Amino acid sequence: MTVRNLTALAPLIIVSATALAVMMAAALRRNHAAAALMTLGGIAAAFASLRAAAVLRPLAIGSSEAGQLLVIDGYGLFFMGLILLGSAAVVVLAHGYLERQAEHREEFYILLLVAVLGSMTLAASSHFVSFFLGLEILSVALYAMNAYLRARAISLEAGIKYLVLAAASATFLLFGMALLYAEFGTMSFDYLAGQMTAGIYPNRAMVTGGIALMVTGFGFKLALAPFHLWTPDIYEGAPAPVTAFVATVSKGAMFALLLRYFYSTGAYRLHSVFVVLAIIAAASMLAGNLGALLQNNLKRILAYSSIAHMGYVLVAFLAAGDLGPEAVTFYLIAYFITTLAAFGVVTALSPADRDAGRLGDFEGLIWKRPALGGVLTLALFSLAGIPATAGFFAKFYVVAAGADSGIWRLIILLVLTSVVGLFYYLRVLVAVFSRPLESRELAPQVPFASAFVLAGLSALLVWVGVFPGTILRAVKAAVGSLRY
Repeated sequence: MTVRNLTALAPLIIVSATALAVMMAAALRRNHAAAALMTLGGIAAAFASLRAAAVLRPLAIGSSEAGQLLVIDGYGLFFMGLILLGSAAVVVLAHGYLERQAEHREEFYILLLVAVLGSMTLAASSHFVSFFLGLEILSVALYAMNAYLRARAISLEAGIKYLVLAAASATFLLFGMALLYAEFGTMSFDYLAGQMTAGIYPNRAMVTGGIALMVTGFGFKLALAPFHLWTPDIYEGAPAPVTAFVATVSKGAMFALLLRYFYSTGAYRLHSVFVVLAIIAAASMLAGNLGALLQNNLKRILAYSSIAHMGYVLVAFLAAGDLGPEAVTFYLIAYFITTLAAFGVVTALSPADRDAGRLGDFEGLIWKRPALGGVLTLALFSLAGIPATAGFFAKFYVVAAGADSGIWRLIILLVLTSVVGLFYYLRVLVAVFSRPLESRELAPQVPFASAFVLAGLSALLVWVGVFPGTILRAVKAAVGSLRY
């Protein structure tokens, strides 16, 4: 291992070291504030080290026999930065949330850092070995995070369901990898790309079957229809900060890998793969938006909304040319900001014994807690794609990418289902702006750090929607280093 390799791997090494440091500190003396500060410090140091890694330009890490395991390029570093920023917001929101819980709190940050490590590994993976290693690191941490509040039966249920889900998706992914390895004799994305581009695979059925199984595994992880049925239960049952992490960081890491894998290997150019992904995108937009109409719990509404939004991202993914990957990346940024803001409000309003979720918990919020009501309103506007928010420009970018590729059926369906989405977002807004009633349950005070994060997310929602130029330039530079 050279100094150059160590510098490139510095973000991953720092996150790993921080997890060990928090574990040792908790073993010596329990201190919730210290654990949270150490976690934030480690994430900040890892984020700062991205600049040092960036000057190395694309660097492949791994033995020549196994092929490159990780690629530290602009694309991977960009998504690592996004993962770290999203995780930092979750840490701040989780601190105030866990202060109200009777459970041991320090272990939560260890699990969170391990999940961040797995997500960052996925973003830089260019080999099936590193892909599966990163996926399992992420998944094992999320098992415990979903079931972290052991006294709540609904939290334990969420942990068990996620365990079953992860086992099923891992099975599909491994079987798909095995079929591709049997046909090509390699697990490196680059080697697969060379052979698939040249059409060197006599057994087309094995290749198509392997890719289909991998698409199924991705579908489970990203909550794409028809693999989405786990999503509402886990979103509702998991602690609110964990739900925010699952909805943003873990899905962002999976989409980063999906984009790198399908574009580097050229698998998305296979007609059968394109058709299957188009059907999944359409089913996700329909199932997500129609399913949300029947819900009376904000966490479940956001769960179905996330299914629909992953379908929107998949529309951009299917777009050919440069606009496709750029639209995917920009949409994920807008989705990160919006979803963290929405779940941040849920986290801030959650009492000790349960999570805020029922629409009644948000009745009159704009009058009782104007700041929180304003943040939730902005987040819902962005999810609905209202102009002057990040969500509007993100959807516009997806429509532009799809129109440029001529996938008009998916674009029309996207627009129609987005109109349906306005109805259930409006239901929440009606509750937020309704006449305030006498509250039988006093909502907790919002810690200063959580209020600061929510204010920052709100400002970003508007700034990205009105002045997207800076983000667009960063996205273009990151996607430009993606080899496809």
